[in-house]
Parts: sequence; structure tokens; C-alpha cells
Amino acid sequence: YTVDIGMVSVITGQVGSGKTTSLKYAYTQFHPSKYKIIPVIANSGSILEIFKQITLAFNMEYSTNSITFLIKGIRERIQEIFFKKQIPILVIDEANLMREKVFQEIHNILQYDFNSRELMPLILCGQITLMDKLNYHTAQALASRVAGRSHLDGLDIEGMSKYIKHHLKNCGINDNLFDEAAILAIQQGSGGIMRKANNLARGALVAAASRNSKLVSAEHVRIAQTELL
Repeated sequence: YTVDIGMVSVITGQVGSGKTTSLKYAYTQFHPSKYKIIPVIANSGSILEIFKQITLAFNMEYSTNSITFLIKGIRERIQEIFFKKQIPILVIDEANLMREKVFQEIHNILQYDFNSRELMPLILCGQITLMDKLNYHTAQALASRVAGRSHLDGLDIEGMSKYIKHHLKNCGINDNLFDEAAILAIQQGSGGIMRKANNLARGALVAAASRNSKLVSAEHVRIAQTELL
């Protein structure tokens, strides 16, 4: 929706909640003949560093440290993409790391052209502190263009069960190696956060194997959690 109307979308979630994975899956659904994805991984560097990253993501060579000239080059490349009947989409992951002043400069390259047409939609992805930074007065111009917001919560017990079975299937295992109590223990121990669940499930498998058990139990998850924490 935000891509179609040329606005900004914000995606937030805890560390390990699957933000980057979900983001990559989402933008692979855009056909490359119509859309041009410009992926950038943000950092806490200066405005200049961010614009250099965007320039490189556009496959442009930069020979200047002038923000003005970098913006000019980026805007020209955006226009070139539009002339090719493509829609450029700027995707910034880890956007919560960006300094507050950077948000204003990012807005400058999303401005309208002389025909009052939006230039480029933007997807911002990061931890929940991203929303705090968008509330700063220096980010108000960009925040005013946010048309959609999504927050990735942890998986519930049903989702965790499907998630574990999916990973087992990818490994060529059709049998469920985790009993229901183990899945519940993983879901509760990880808070539904997939990265934490991965570590618990892996540790529980090791604990079960070391005890010659063919089925992972809640006790094995408890042992894994004790070793991990």
C-alpha cells in the first residue's frame, strides 16, 4: 500500500523477531521489471555515511564528500529509474540506529518533483526505539509521511509449533522430535522470539541426544535454557 502511494512504512520488532527475514521476503515479491529495490543497512554514522551507503546501493560511484552533491546524484538516479518505467523503493534496515538529524536529510531525497509526484517510497525497519526517533522534531517531516506501521510480536504457541515443524521439514525430518510440553517450554522461554527459540530448540536437541532420548521434552529445554543463560 505505501509503495503504491509513494509514502513511508515503518516496521518494528524486538531483536530476533524476524524483521529482516520478513522484510527480505516481502520485497522479493516485487517484480524486478517494475520495481527497483535499494536496500541499505543503517548505522550510527554521520549523515554523509548514510548517503554514501545509499549511493553505493544505487550502484553509483561517489567522488565527493559533499552531501549536496550526493543528494543531487541520488535524485538524478531516481529520475532515471522512473524514466525506465520502474518504481524505486528505498529499504532501510536497522533504521533505529540512525541519528535524529539523518531522518530530515532522508526526507530531502523523497521530496516531490515539479509535477507534484512522489519520488520514492521508503520502508524503515528497526527496533521499537525507531518510533521514538521519529517523534523528534528533526524527523517530523518524514514522520508526517508515514502511511503504515507494523510491529512484529513474538510467536504464540500455535505459531511456534508450526515454526519448529517447518525447520524440521527443511532438514528432511517428517517426525515431530518435540513433544507438546517442549514446544510450550520453548515458546515461553523465548517469549516467542524466533532467534531465541532457535537457540533453545538447538540446545534441547543436544540435551536429548546426550541422554539417548528420541523425543525432546520440556526437561531438555530447561537444561538448554540453563546452559544458554
